[in-house]
Amino acid sequence: MYDFVNFRAVAKPSLDWNTRKRIALGAARGLLYLHEQCDPKIIHRDVKAANILLDDYFEAVVGDFGLAKLLDHKDSHVTTAVRGTVGHIAPEYLSTGQSSEKTDVFGFGILLLELISGQTALEFGKSTNQKGAMLDWVKKTHQEKKLDMLVDKALSGSYDRIEVEEMIQVAFSAPKKWEASQRFEQPKLKMYEQSSSERFSDLTDDSSLLVQAMELSGPR
Repeated sequence: MYDFVNFRAVAKPSLDWNTRKRIALGAARGLLYLHEQCDPKIIHRDVKAANILLDDYFEAVVGDFGLAKLLDHKDSHVTTAVRGTVGHIAPEYLSTGQSSEKTDVFGFGILLLELISGQTALEFGKSTNQKGAMLDWVKKTHQEKKLDMLVDKALSGSYDRIEVEEMIQVAFSAPKKWEASQRFEQPKLKMYEQSSSERFSDLTDDSSLLVQAMELSGPR
């Protein structure tokens, strides 16, 4: 169907906040489809802004399957040579070569930070004079409550601070699985109460979590 749609990459245009939220939800739904509805399931292995394509209505489609691998639903992972984009590769995949849907979940978390900041994982340090991984810098800046430093200046302040906080929390939930624990425990995520009285609570950190979380934090 790609032949009939005028696609552009998320990384190209300057997008308003509502469009960025819609793209995040579309990407999450796309990954969930690849992981749970396809048989065998498809592991993308290179989730990033440049590989999320937009149609004329800014609906998101996951694109570029050049690095994708097929994985039987009964298997937990596939072992391959490490491929992907620096800044989006999950640490455990980098060290073991074992990729699974969780590899894509990690990349999706970084994608959310790219949507928030307007910068790629590789280029963020050039404008912030920071060294180290994008995730580490975002965590530090977020802990210091410097939200304005995290958000794309191109938005000119036109964003909902609560929604940005919610998306940051969803982004943080994705890489948690890879930090400190080799047992791959399923950490639980609690999110702020929504103005609609909906909550993120006791949700496991997987593709379904990301879709549920993005749906709850989507346009109201």
